[in-house]
Amino acid sequence: MLQALTPYTKEFRFNLNLAYPVIIGLLGHTLVQFIDNVMVGQLGTAELAAVSLGNSFFFVAMSLGIGFSTAITPLIAESDGMKNVLQGRNVFFHGLILCFVLGIFLSVGVLMSKPLLFQMGQPDEVVDLAFPYLQWVGISLLPLVGFQAFKQFSEGLSYTRPAMYATLFGNVINVILNYFLIFGYWIFPEMGVEGAAIGTLLSRCFMLLFMAGYVRWSKKYVAYIRNTKWKAPQWSLLKKIIRLGFPSALQMFFEVLFFTTAIWLSGFLGKNPQAANQIALNLSSMTFMFAMGLGVTAMIRVGNQKGKQDFVSLKRIAFSIFLLIFIFDIAFCLFFLLGNEYLPWLYLDGNNPLEYTDVLEVVKLASSLLLVSAFFQISDGLQAVVLGALRGLQDVNIPAWITFFSYGVFGTPISYYLGLYTDLGTFGIWIGLLSGLTISSALLFLRFHYLTKNLILNSQHGIT
Repeated sequence: MLQALTPYTKEFRFNLNLAYPVIIGLLGHTLVQFIDNVMVGQLGTAELAAVSLGNSFFFVAMSLGIGFSTAITPLIAESDGMKNVLQGRNVFFHGLILCFVLGIFLSVGVLMSKPLLFQMGQPDEVVDLAFPYLQWVGISLLPLVGFQAFKQFSEGLSYTRPAMYATLFGNVINVILNYFLIFGYWIFPEMGVEGAAIGTLLSRCFMLLFMAGYVRWSKKYVAYIRNTKWKAPQWSLLKKIIRLGFPSALQMFFEVLFFTTAIWLSGFLGKNPQAANQIALNLSSMTFMFAMGLGVTAMIRVGNQKGKQDFVSLKRIAFSIFLLIFIFDIAFCLFFLLGNEYLPWLYLDGNNPLEYTDVLEVVKLASSLLLVSAFFQISDGLQAVVLGALRGLQDVNIPAWITFFSYGVFGTPISYYLGLYTDLGTFGIWIGLLSGLTISSALLFLRFHYLTKNLILNSQHGIT
């Protein structure tokens, strides 16, 4: 049995070396969200729910920006596999232009959507706190999407550490600013939830400047930056990036909207269910970063092998990454099952007598949600990594339809019915999340198996 796995396990070291900087960077970002939630949670459950509601709008827009930027990585990886520097340079600069334009539109879109907060049936106390928070995080979309363009370019060349450095430094700045701005220390005013958003905006501006400077001055990128001059955009290349980026954005949009719907549905049940939902989502996000990092690894390595036209190795390498995330997610499943009653207390202050009843309710609800989260670790992790492999193949249209069906047609109705029309409440909402993720992972895996099987057969028969 172990010998049969050797062709896959021998790739683990290389995969992890490529993935760990991405995972650390993503974990650092999620850790800051965790610290934000802990800091805001000390103010009360309404403040915690407000961050959840404000971020629900932001994450929907962010998913489009980040999803679109992922089109840069497989194109760069393919160019790198072909040793075609000129093609890679053109992809980078065209992708950079598109990401900045998209960032402007997304920021404006979020700012214009703020009045919708008052039309969603959410608790008034929560909406009043979420309104100013959303303004600042909406503006932060512009530097964030710009940062993503540099990040995806660097990762497409298999340089995954620079984005990790940018994220970690940015996160340190975020934590420090949040500490001063939320609670009002030193010369800073006490701004509560709004202070957390301003700290996030400033840290993302730093990340963009750091990454742009690194790419400009590091010797690693000299061939791509040297003697570059402004030229009129190549519309054919812009269209190619858009054809890959738009469906990729939709894939991420459907998944984020799926989880965002859970936030909105829990808001109909009250501030405590919404706060519990935020705790469970934040904890689940931390483990999901391992899947995201390995998904980037799959995208890079599959893109490289596609450029080399070595489809047998492509499939073997991809399956080695699938096996790796399966091992990680089994461990995460056990972690949530064993710690579900203790982890929610990290977010809340049980010593405040005015909030104690609410705190107990939130902890009880969050503990039950973590039981469901334990079981969707496997399906959520697998679907993220398989999506990365499919993007490496530049197959994005059918996966977009798969995610739409799995989350929009299958999972969301289950969440809606079980959450609002049965006694299961937030637990029922998360049963719907588990259902959608399970269907998605199965269908995406079948899609990847089908494509690689055909690519191998065609290459063996000399068909291109």
